[in-house]
Amino acid sequence: MAESPKTLPTGESVAAFLDAVEPAGRRADGFALRELFDRVTGTDAVMWGPSIVGYGLQHYRYATGREGEWMVVGFSPRKASISLYGLQTPGGEELVEQLGKVKVGAGCLWVGRLTSIDTKVLASLIDLAWVHARG
Repeated sequence: MAESPKTLPTGESVAAFLDAVEPAGRRADGFALRELFDRVTGTDAVMWGPSIVGYGLQHYRYATGREGEWMVVGFSPRKASISLYGLQTPGGEELVEQLGKVKVGAGCLWVGRLTSIDTKVLASLIDLAWVHARG
């Protein structure tokens, strides 16, 4: 039996979530990321769980039998770092290397501050992931 995903769209306000992000620098990064993701994807942000801002929807199925729906791309301005989701797509490895100071995880990239990365490269990564998922 396939396991149900724990993080789902909530219908909560993205603006209200971002307004409450602490500290203030992380909040500013969150609003800047929303503007960037909105522009590149051309779609509206949706809250996924209590702390992830997501864009789009795609179906996934792993070899283990697990399947479900997940955002195409997204971010979370967490206290320790910013998590960027969905940006590790085929053909994007070189862009990730050009992004700047990031930590690469299995399912996301972590950024300390938005000023430590190249936002033009980030826009290219978002676009590549968006096109790949819609492909």
